[in-house]
Amino acid sequence: MSHALISRNPDLQHLQNDGYEVEVRSNHLLVHSVPYVNAKGEVALGSLVSDLTMAGDLTTRPGSHVAMFIGDHPCNKDGSEIQQIKHNSGHMALAPDLVALHSFSNKPPQGYADYYEKMSRYIEIISAPARSLQPEVTARTYRVIETAAHEGVFHYLDTASSRAGIGAVTDKMAMHRVAIVGLGGTGSYVLDLVAKTPVSEIHLYDADLFLQHNAFRAPGAASIEQLREQPSKVAYHQSNYAKMRRGIVPHQEYIGEENVANLQGFDFVFLCMDTGPAKKLIVETLQTAETPFIDTGMDVQMLEDSLQLFAVCRVTTSTSTKRDHLARRISYAPRAEDGDYERNIQIADLNALTAVMAVIRWKKLCGFYQDIEGEHDSTYTTNCHLLTGDERS
Repeated sequence: MSHALISRNPDLQHLQNDGYEVEVRSNHLLVHSVPYVNAKGEVALGSLVSDLTMAGDLTTRPGSHVAMFIGDHPCNKDGSEIQQIKHNSGHMALAPDLVALHSFSNKPPQGYADYYEKMSRYIEIISAPARSLQPEVTARTYRVIETAAHEGVFHYLDTASSRAGIGAVTDKMAMHRVAIVGLGGTGSYVLDLVAKTPVSEIHLYDADLFLQHNAFRAPGAASIEQLREQPSKVAYHQSNYAKMRRGIVPHQEYIGEENVANLQGFDFVFLCMDTGPAKKLIVETLQTAETPFIDTGMDVQMLEDSLQLFAVCRVTTSTSTKRDHLARRISYAPRAEDGDYERNIQIADLNALTAVMAVIRWKKLCGFYQDIEGEHDSTYTTNCHLLTGDERS
């Protein structure tokens, strides 16, 4: 199946978005799993076929109103053939890998405007008797559309982008290599969002194990069995997202002086780690290499008098257009062992919010979202619901 050909043609994409099982093969358009009634009065499934009139790789107005069918001749509820569309029957070798058994003729006065109109009209006629017998049957099966390795990073087609008509915008994020340093709460949510973009490789860096408290700060739901195994964070998250896509590369290690050079060569880096000397080393290394990155941070304090939490979420960006603000925006002081953040670690909503802010900023840099102000530092404060955008480029 040519997914690229379908995505370039609105009428074929319309069929696929509506849930039809669309295939392009040997210059023919096929829609599979079309319900119909056979001569025995039984509901069966067949494939509707049309030749394709193309201008290069773009469909034009259908050159023929005739459609073909693979299956028995569609019938009315009583088993009599549908005469409205009857045209011809017999062995029809349309291509070496494509043989139809029947052809239909149903021509509207003005012909068919496109292949969506043509195929959907024939399906409506063919399936009407089947739906009258079994109202739940439909050709709109929304079957999972699998992809091959050469067709992209996902195991199945990104129909969310195609349905929204933003495929060309989504492709702006198709950079080669991205790194996420730190797979705690914020880093795991960054992974969740970036994994659903067409980035070729996402490298994960963290040496910690995925333990019980981590399950309350990560996307999804870990099972008791998974927690008992005590996998590394990178292995746990890699196995989860490998179900959806290729290119998740785990590295069970902290980044320090001995291996910081491993971060060179990435197109973008997300820093989702604690403050301290290691972060300062990484920031300096990325700056020297002119690698764009986003640093995330959270500050959570317990207000003893009210037994409430006060929090600030921060996202700081470094790009070739602006790096002079990092020293005044990023702290490298180690956290105190008895800090409020350490005591109240299960705050998934703040982790998720910080990750969302970071990924939206990254998508702005990619050109996915319009960016008028070019802020390189943004914070959200919980108690006054204040969202700031500073350090504009």
